[in-house]
Amino acid sequence: MAENKPPTPGTPGTPGSKPAPTGALPTLTSADLAQLKGRKIGRILTKMGKVTREQVQEALDLQTQRRLPLGQLLIELGYVKEEDVSAALAAQAGMETMDLDKIEVAPEVVKILPVETAQAYQVVPLQYDDRTNTLTVALKSANNFRAIDDLRLLMGYNVKPVVADPSQVDRLLTKLYGKEQASLETLINELSEDDKFDDLKYMKENSQSIDLEALIEAAEDNKVKRLLNLVLMQAIKDKASDIHFEPFEDEFKMRYRIDGVLYEMLPPPKYLALPVVSRVKVMANLDIAERRLPQDGRIELAVNGQPVDLRVAILPTMFGESVVMRVLDRSAVSLDLNRVGLRPDDLGVVRQLINKPNGIVIVTGHTGSGKTTTLYAALNELNTIDCKILTAEDPVEYDIYGMVQVQINADVGLTFARALRSFLRQDPDIVLIGETRDLETAQIGVQASLTGHLVFSTLHTNDAPSSIARMLDLGLDSFLITATLEGIIAQRLVRKICPRCKEAYEPADEHLMELGLTRDDVQGKTFYRGVGCEYCNNTAYKGRQGIFELMLLTDDIREMIMQNASSQQLRVALRKKGMRSLRQSGLMAIFDGATSIDEVVKETVVEE
Repeated sequence: MAENKPPTPGTPGTPGSKPAPTGALPTLTSADLAQLKGRKIGRILTKMGKVTREQVQEALDLQTQRRLPLGQLLIELGYVKEEDVSAALAAQAGMETMDLDKIEVAPEVVKILPVETAQAYQVVPLQYDDRTNTLTVALKSANNFRAIDDLRLLMGYNVKPVVADPSQVDRLLTKLYGKEQASLETLINELSEDDKFDDLKYMKENSQSIDLEALIEAAEDNKVKRLLNLVLMQAIKDKASDIHFEPFEDEFKMRYRIDGVLYEMLPPPKYLALPVVSRVKVMANLDIAERRLPQDGRIELAVNGQPVDLRVAILPTMFGESVVMRVLDRSAVSLDLNRVGLRPDDLGVVRQLINKPNGIVIVTGHTGSGKTTTLYAALNELNTIDCKILTAEDPVEYDIYGMVQVQINADVGLTFARALRSFLRQDPDIVLIGETRDLETAQIGVQASLTGHLVFSTLHTNDAPSSIARMLDLGLDSFLITATLEGIIAQRLVRKICPRCKEAYEPADEHLMELGLTRDDVQGKTFYRGVGCEYCNNTAYKGRQGIFELMLLTDDIREMIMQNASSQQLRVALRKKGMRSLRQSGLMAIFDGATSIDEVVKETVVEE
């Protein structure tokens, strides 16, 4: 087999069969790749001369006991090295392997891939062919296929991947980008000074005479892509829940919401609203020419190996299109009942509720109060092989393996009520109704409960007792409510004090008055607050937790509902029975040192 010449600077070389130097992956010819693509990993390693058939068989026999990937078992047995398996996986995927120590990357190629994107996906650019719009990048593993898809989506290139030794990728990343951090201010200044966007300054957002070709060209500009990618990466890194792009008469605002609070980013020039919004539409597969109607879409990414969904909602306004992107990052949300903020005694009560054989369990609170996360955490705990779970949601926020989830689509007639009617013919054990909005949905939920199913749902009410009035207001009969409802969980989210800048302090009398407390009430209690540090971006808070109010339907409470007792009468009776209100739950979180007075005052009301 003839040796190939080393690659020329700036150009990925054609792999040859010459033994690779220490630290590099074994290289294969194009003919080898054609032969090995799609073959089993053991067969590839055998063809590469790294193992014998007997060694592969030994690993296969061990695999029946260990249930681990064959390559990992061969490494454990000492027959191959990690770089051999990486090369075999690359060959299986039809990707070349490359020795990056022989590569010189041209400066103009480095500029094509922004630092934040290269670091997030752990890839390095090697070559760009402007004739075919193809960017060649080096990956650490052939399994990083999501990076290839995301680069195509984010940057709009055809991506040709090659696989290299991870240590070489790290070294080249450091060499090309060093500790460089992309600056939003620098990028916006570059965009402001770029005369190619001059034509956009004279386009009217709501005008029908917008040059569509010029708009598409601007949306495909590398600097616009970099701006949007930087905003997305920064928001995901800071664990933002929403990203807002908002056009006003004289400015274009960019904001994101962290722990329930909106923070403003440096605003770009107003005329960049058109290309930025258009770029979002391209990524979300929306109609770039439609600017008169609302549109909804979805962008799927994998950042640092974690799947991230962006739900895109576009709304026409007086001064252009407003965009809100909901960030659904599963790595930032813990779907575990032990970690949502329930106190040990409340946790026991909730577990009793969700393990009932039938009945209705309602979680209530305003939008953004964490209802869906609590429900998902409960369903995640119940999600076993012997339990059939069906959900009707609008939207489906997280796809969870083992649950059958249905996206509501009212435009085609798939409403909550219609989905639920079909659910009852699907032999479910547990049903989740994303939201009970009307009488028909409520009635089918009651019917499902009466026929032996456990039903979870949400309502929008201020506290647990007022949920009864809301259900009566929908038109449900009180005897159906008392026959099926098992419990109501009301919740709010409060920000947690940053653990790294937390300090004890003595609250002022007026702060205690806001909680309805006196100095005698807090004798021996310690209050905490955050000072602000780099870890929490000087906000004094990091993360959020729930505070809860649990209402169980005892025989006495059912009787009061049948007698049309008011929400206030129910509230008084429940407190006598030991129900902890949202304000009381918040006070306990304060005394635990978890949150602050301001947060509890903001999220709860004074008790009568």
